Amino acid sequence: MIIWINGPFGVGKTTTATLLHQELAGSILFDPEEVGFLLRKSIPEDHPARLKDFQDYPMWRSLVADTAIHLDRYIGQPPVIAPMTLIRRDYAMQIFDAIQAGGAQVHHLLIHADTDTIATRIESSMEFPGDDERSEKVRAFRRRKLQPYEQAYATWLHNEAEVIDTTTLTPQQVLEQALKLLPLW
Repeated sequence: MIIWINGPFGVGKTTTATLLHQELAGSILFDPEEVGFLLRKSIPEDHPARLKDFQDYPMWRSLVADTAIHLDRYIGQPPVIAPMTLIRRDYAMQIFDAIQAGGAQVHHLLIHADTDTIATRIESSMEFPGDDERSEKVRAFRRRKLQPYEQAYATWLHNEAEVIDTTTLTPQQVLEQALKLLPLW
């Protein structure tokens, strides 16, 4: 099984994934963003095929799906945990459909919070302690992605995932909610 943890940038997907990983002995953390970093390093900046957002590469989506399938086959049970924001429905369906066609089950969790809470979390984040400039670049990116996330949430995302509203929850409470939503194996 692949547990896909979705949600806006800065909401706590990685924290939730880490806590789930600690709770589910033998599970594997798979960060699809690392596949994007590999592609970004492989395609020169001045190459005409280089795109700004690595999710726009069809090869990113297929590589992520293939990697998730192979990790699932490799470890069997318990699950592969993948924290990654997917706000384009067509991209999410392409990945999830490919994973399911490859024989793995996808359990799509959406870690959500209201806009003010997400904005506060973004502003208080320090991804690179001691490096304000790099941390601000991350915060600026997250701020730019908040409106597209809200649009996705309003139009499709809330209907196609199991939603955990983290607005008033601690990370431990989010973990408890996630565990209640996951099938027992």
